[in-house]
Amino acid sequence: MRLPSFSQTAADAPPAAEGTRPSRRQMLAQGAALAMLCSPLAHAAPPTAAPAGHAPRAAGAGAARVATSLRIVIPANAGGGWDQTGRALGAALVASGAAERVEYENVGGKGGTIGLAQFAERHGKDPDALLIGGMVMVGAVALQKPAVNMSHVQPIARLTSDYLVVAVPADSPIRNAKDLVAALRSDLAHQSFAGGSAGGVDHMFAGLLTRAAKAAPEQLVYKPFPGGAQVVEALLKGDARMGVSGYSEFSEALASGKLRAIGVSSRRSLFGLPSFREQGLDADMANWRAVFTGKQVSAARAQALLGAVEQATQHESWQRALRQNRWEPSWQAGRDFSGFLELEHTTASVMTYLLKLKS
Repeated sequence: MRLPSFSQTAADAPPAAEGTRPSRRQMLAQGAALAMLCSPLAHAAPPTAAPAGHAPRAAGAGAARVATSLRIVIPANAGGGWDQTGRALGAALVASGAAERVEYENVGGKGGTIGLAQFAERHGKDPDALLIGGMVMVGAVALQKPAVNMSHVQPIARLTSDYLVVAVPADSPIRNAKDLVAALRSDLAHQSFAGGSAGGVDHMFAGLLTRAAKAAPEQLVYKPFPGGAQVVEALLKGDARMGVSGYSEFSEALASGKLRAIGVSSRRSLFGLPSFREQGLDADMANWRAVFTGKQVSAARAQALLGAVEQATQHESWQRALRQNRWEPSWQAGRDFSGFLELEHTTASVMTYLLKLKS
C-alpha cells in the first residue's frame, strides 16, 4: 500500500516520477511496515474531491433555512485560520438564507482538542451546532492521544485546502531554501520554528523540512502558538528563527516587509512564492479545514446541515472569502470524506512516529 501525500488538490501538479522523490515515498512506506496501517482503506482507491466550481448564488435564492440560529464552535483563538474559516462560513450561512443568525464560540488550546472535547460534551446532541476542524486537529489527536478524539463528532464536509509558508524576520540571513538547509544542518538546536499547535500540520511540515534537509528531526526545536498572529509576534520579537503558518495568516506581515517568505508547501510556486520542491527540497504538504456536528445528531438532521453548508459555499459571500484568503476550494462530503478522514488519521500517526514529533 502507498499512502498519498497530505491532501493534494487540483492546484498541484501531477506527482513526480517514482524515482525522483524516494525519501518521502520511502518514509511513508517504512511507516506502513511498522504495522500501523491495518486500515480497511488499505485496498481501496483514495477518495477524490468533488468538483469545486460552485456557481455563486445570490442571497436567499432558493435558500432553505435550517435554523433560526446556528452555533459555530471554533476550537482555536480569534484571528487564526480556523477562526477565519468559521466566521466566513457563518457569514455565508446567513447570506445564503440558511440561518437567520450565527453565534460563534472560540475555545483554543492543544491543537483544537480542548474545543473538540467541550463540543462533544456540550453539543453532542445539539442539532444547531457545528464544529470547525481540520488537519491540525488530526495531527494533535495523533500526538496527544486524548480521551476524546474525532470519532466523537460527525463529519459534515471538507471545505478548503491551504498551503503553508515558511517565513523569517526581514533581517534574517536566511533568504532561500539553500540557506535554510545550511542552517538546519549546521545548528538545528538553535534554529527554532514557531507555528501552530504541537502535532499539527505546521509542526509536521517543520519536521518534514528538517528531514528533507538531512538533519535529525528528533533535535527539532518547535514552539507552538495558538494562532498565526502569535507566530508573527514571536518572529518579530526574536523568540523563534523561522515560522510556519498559512499564507493568509502571514500575508499582512509579508506585505509590510516585516517578514520574508522562504517558500511555500505546494508542489508549484504559489502566491508569487517558490515552492520548496522547486528549490530542491522533497517537502510538500497541504492543510485542510472542515466542518463537523455532534455525534448524536440524527442522520436526517446531519443531511440538512450538509445541504445548508453546501448552499453557503455556493454563495458569493463564501467565494469572496476564498479569494481574499487565497484558500483553495476543496469540497468533499459523505462517504468520500469519511474515508478521507480515516486515511488522514493513519497518515498522521505514521508521520508523528517517523518525524519523532513531541509535544
